[in-house]
Amino acid sequence: MALFDRFWRGSRFRAKRRGRDQLPAGFYPLYESMRPIDPDEDDDLPRRPRASSKPDFAAWDAKLGLVDEALHVEQRRRLRWWQRDYWRDRSRLWWTGRGIMAALALFIVLVGWLTVTAPLSKSLEPIAAAQVTLLASDGTPIARSGAIVEEPVKVADLPPHVVQAFLAIEDRRFYSHWGIDPRGIARAAWTGYGGGSTITQQLAKFTFLTPEQSLSRKAREALIAFWLEAWLTKDEILERYLSNAYFGDNQYGLRAASLHYFYRQPEKLRPEQAAMLAGLLQAPSRYAPTKHYDKAKARMDLVIKSMVDVGYLTSAEARALPDPRIDVRTRDDNLPTGTYFADWALPLAREGMEASYSRQVLRTTLDARLQALANRVVARAPLGGAQVALVAMRRNGEVVAMVGGRDYGKSPFNRATQARRQPGSTFKTFVYLAALEAGWEPDDTIPNTEITQGSYRPKNARGSYSEKITLKDAFAQSSNVAAVRLLQAVGSDKVIRTAREFGITAPMAEGDPSLALGTSAMTLMELTAAYAGIAANEYPVEPHAFPRGERSWWEWLTTRSDSLSRGTHEDLEEMLRAAINRGTGRNAVLPIANFGKTGTTQDYRDALFVGYAGDLVVGVWIGNDDNSPLGGVTGGSTPARIWRDFMRGALKIEAAPRPKADETPDPEGPIQQLDIEGGEIPLGQDGATLSIDGNGVTLSQDGVPVELRVDQGGVVVKPVPSPSPTPP
Repeated sequence: MALFDRFWRGSRFRAKRRGRDQLPAGFYPLYESMRPIDPDEDDDLPRRPRASSKPDFAAWDAKLGLVDEALHVEQRRRLRWWQRDYWRDRSRLWWTGRGIMAALALFIVLVGWLTVTAPLSKSLEPIAAAQVTLLASDGTPIARSGAIVEEPVKVADLPPHVVQAFLAIEDRRFYSHWGIDPRGIARAAWTGYGGGSTITQQLAKFTFLTPEQSLSRKAREALIAFWLEAWLTKDEILERYLSNAYFGDNQYGLRAASLHYFYRQPEKLRPEQAAMLAGLLQAPSRYAPTKHYDKAKARMDLVIKSMVDVGYLTSAEARALPDPRIDVRTRDDNLPTGTYFADWALPLAREGMEASYSRQVLRTTLDARLQALANRVVARAPLGGAQVALVAMRRNGEVVAMVGGRDYGKSPFNRATQARRQPGSTFKTFVYLAALEAGWEPDDTIPNTEITQGSYRPKNARGSYSEKITLKDAFAQSSNVAAVRLLQAVGSDKVIRTAREFGITAPMAEGDPSLALGTSAMTLMELTAAYAGIAANEYPVEPHAFPRGERSWWEWLTTRSDSLSRGTHEDLEEMLRAAINRGTGRNAVLPIANFGKTGTTQDYRDALFVGYAGDLVVGVWIGNDDNSPLGGVTGGSTPARIWRDFMRGALKIEAAPRPKADETPDPEGPIQQLDIEGGEIPLGQDGATLSIDGNGVTLSQDGVPVELRVDQGGVVVKPVPSPSPTPP
C-alpha cells in the first residue's frame, strides 16, 4: 500500500504546482517509483541528494534492443515456407548449406533409383530369352522357340582388329569419354555415318530401356550411361555390349553371330569378317548377309573406311581385304517355332527359368501319339467354316494333347486356352452336383413343365415337357426348365461355391437363373480341368504342361485338396453316364465306362462335349470366331463324335466283332418283338439318327434340311423342324 500511496502523493503534489508552473499532472517516473520505500520517511521533509539524478538511457536502449531482436526471431520462427518473408534475408552461407544438403539427398535418391531400375547385374543377362526346345513325353522334339544366344565374349581374348572394327564405326572415343561423347554426336551429324550414341548409351538403351523415341528416354539413357561408366571398367562395358547386341537372323551376341554367319568362334574372326559383323548393328535385319549380301558388303566397306580414318588399318591393308564368304551350317531347324501347345507351355516354363545364355531343353507332358491323333480326328470332322478346339488331359491335370484351331499357320489364336465362351449345358453338372451335396437323390423328381411366369422363361429343346421328371432323367435329357428350377431350389450361391471349388474362376452372378444353363463365359481348358476333378474325385485340378514329381509331405500338408463323398460321387457318375448312354450324348457312346455331358448355347453359337473315360478327360468345342450361329450343330452331334473318335484311338478301343450266326438256333418260345426304347439312335459316324416314337420312325442326318418319316400314313419327306432358341 505504501507504493500506491507514494504514487498518489506524487500526483497531488504535481497538481498543486500545475497552476503555478503549468506542469502536467501525473505520476512519478518509473525509476523513481522503483526506489525502495522507507515507512518512516516523511514526504514533507527535504530529500537527500542522490549520487545521480539522470537515468541510464543507454542501458535501457540496449535492453529494449534485445527485446526487439527476440521479437524478430520469434516472428521469423512462426513464418511458413510458402510465405515470401520466410525466404528473405537468408545469408549466402545458409543457401550454400541447404544447396549441399539438397544435392546430397538427390544423389542418394538417384543411386537408389538406379539400383532398383538399372541393377548392374542386369547388364550381364541376355536381352532376349534364350532358345528353348520342347520335347514330348517320349523325348520327341515338338517345338523350338527363342533367340540364338551363346556364351559372352571377353575383350582380352578377341583379336585387336575385332574390337577396332566396332569402335571405328560405333564409338571412336569410347576409351576417353564418360558415357556421352558430344564430339561423336557432332561428327555423326556432319559426316552422316558413325553412331551418335556411345557404346555405353547403346548398352543402357537395349539393356534397361524401351526403344521409344522421346526426350525423357534419352535423358534416362544418359543418366544410366554415367552410372555404368562409374561402376564398370571400359572393357566390361564393351564385353556386355558385344555379348548382347542383335546381329539379325535371330542371333544375339557376337559369338552367336560369328558362328551363324561364318561358322567360327569370334576369337578367330578375320578383319573382313569382323568388319561385316560390325556393320550389321545399325540395321541387323536390313543388312543380314544371308538375305542381303550386297547391302552387308556395302556396309562392311564403310566400316573398313572408318578403320582407315582412325588409323587401325592402312589403305593398302584395306584394299587387300577379300570379300568374306558366308558359311551358314545347317542345323536342326525343321521344328516348328510355335504350336498351340508350345504357345501355352513356353510362358509357363519361362516363369521359373533364370536368364541364361545357355539353351534349354524341357520335357513336357504332351503325348506325341495322342497329339497326332487329335490332329487327324479334328481334320476329318465335318466342321464347315467353324473353328474347333480340343483339350485332353490326365486326371491329375497333365495335358497330353491340344488343338486350338483348325490351322495354326492361319490363326495362332488358341481357342482352348484364350477364348472365353459360354459352356452351355455342360455347366449343369455343377448345378446337379450342388443339389446332390444338399441332400437330393438322382431319383427325386422336379417339375418339368413350361415356365410361364417371370422375366426369364427358358424353353426345352423341341418343346418336350412333362409334369414331373427325375433328376437323373432331367440331366440325361438336358432339361432346361428342370435345371433352372433346381438352381432356384438349391440356391445360386451354393452352385457358385461348388463351381469355384472345382477351379472355375469365371464371373458368376448370384441370383441369375440363366447361370443354370451355362451363361458364364470360360475357357475350354478351365472347364475340362473341372471335369478332371470329378473324374479323379480330387479337386481342384490344375492343368500343367510339365511333369510334376510326387508331392512332398509339406506340399501335401499345405496344398488344399478336397473330394466328394463316395455316395455323392457315384450318384454324379451315374447321371453323367446316363447322359451318354441314353441321353443327349449318345453319339459319344464307348464300349467301356464313359461319362460326359453335352452343351449347346443359345442360337447354336457354341457346341461342346466334355467327358472322361479310362485315364483321359477330354473337352471339345466347336464355334465361330465371330460368335455367329453354327446352323443347328449341337453338343451331341459333331463334338460328341469327335470326342468318341479320339477316345477310341487314344484308349485303343477296337470295334466289337460281329456276332457269329448260330447254325442251330433254339426255336423254343414264341418270337417276340424287340423292346426298343424311344428316343434317338445314332446310325454310323455321319450324323444320321433314327428317332422312334409311338406313331412311327423318323430318319434324319446333320446338315440335311429334310427328314424321312415312316408311320401309319406311309413314307413322308418333310423339312427339319426349326431349332429351339435354347438348345441343350
